[in-house]
Amino acid sequence: MLTEIGKRVKDASVKLAVASTDDKNRILKAIATALRENCDKILEANALDLKNGRENGMAESLLDRLMLNVDRIESMAQGVEGVIALPDPVGRVLWETERPNGMKIQRVSTPLGVIGIIYEARPNVTSDAAALSIKSGNTAILRGGKEAFNSNSAIMDVMRDAIAKEGYNPDIVELVRDTSRESANALMKMNGYIDILIPRGSAKLINAVVQNSTVPVIETGAGNCHVYIDEFADIDMAVKIVNNAKTRRISVCNTAESLLIHKNIAELALIAIKAKLDEKNVILYGDEVACAICPDIEKATEEDWATEYLDYKMSVKIVSSVDEAIEHIRKYSTNHSESIVTDNMEIAEKFMNSVDSAAVYHNVSTAFTDGGEFGFGAEIGISTQKLHARGPLGLPQLNTFKYKIYGDGQVR
Repeated sequence: MLTEIGKRVKDASVKLAVASTDDKNRILKAIATALRENCDKILEANALDLKNGRENGMAESLLDRLMLNVDRIESMAQGVEGVIALPDPVGRVLWETERPNGMKIQRVSTPLGVIGIIYEARPNVTSDAAALSIKSGNTAILRGGKEAFNSNSAIMDVMRDAIAKEGYNPDIVELVRDTSRESANALMKMNGYIDILIPRGSAKLINAVVQNSTVPVIETGAGNCHVYIDEFADIDMAVKIVNNAKTRRISVCNTAESLLIHKNIAELALIAIKAKLDEKNVILYGDEVACAICPDIEKATEEDWATEYLDYKMSVKIVSSVDEAIEHIRKYSTNHSESIVTDNMEIAEKFMNSVDSAAVYHNVSTAFTDGGEFGFGAEIGISTQKLHARGPLGLPQLNTFKYKIYGDGQVR
């Protein structure tokens, strides 16, 4: 079955790769309209997934990722429309030169081909991934988790119907309806059908794909994100940033999981930050100094420093310098997003230059690591690797390039 899907989607990729911007935008407009018109159908399917999730003891953070409502479906439709408004990345001349023999060379952006995406528990990824793939000239094979099976199936059915009604081949996007581990393993070996594989979800899922796939992988990383409160920080600003980075939405990968505070400001800053986080019942796990300042903080273990909680939990360490903060981040970070809060520009620059993560912030919440917030429109994930893309994966990152060479009879 997967091989058949691969053949159909691969065949559909040939025409989509050379489709006009207007054609691609018409498809996306039809999808956005269909999502709104079929809101009730999608919510009915989502209700089944939520019911199954609760019965199976799914954590609240995962239920939040899974849950759809009218506003979230509207956001999905708006996300698709946002992609319509973005420039078409296909066919851009990235570089050109003329050689001494008169031969003209252009490096031109071109679709990757067939994108495979394995993801968990977030049905909005289904429409985001489809929209970005289509606009970037790529076809897509999506494989969601069993937790969101009904939701993903309903969204995919709605999108494929909309594509077909516009007179286009619905096989430009397809969903793997088999959510078994075997289907995921098979996708990882579909060389010749899938050109690039993108895992999106837990660290366990991502590591499994990276370690086992024979198809090239863009690694989207888990987010053990840090906020460092420097000794020259504005405490009110620090409280606001940490609260937003931690509690805005605990189930997403740009959520801050680790808090570092300079020892010279530790008592004032930690007490103020903890008072704010207490409003959301955030549990803090701290080192000895943090526990001495606030005795109701639980003692951290080595595991806490490296944990992506995706919950109302956060580790806290008191450090003696920006250098110690940088070293701690180097050891435990997943290279996703880190932030420094300080009024000292020299220290800020040292932190931002030395921390090797996809996004590094100064006096800004890590919650902004997002394709929409970066101006990319909807995103397909956050890459924590260095080749070929890093940070939010928007339209440009879903293209590769080829060389076009023009001449008038040159031979070598």
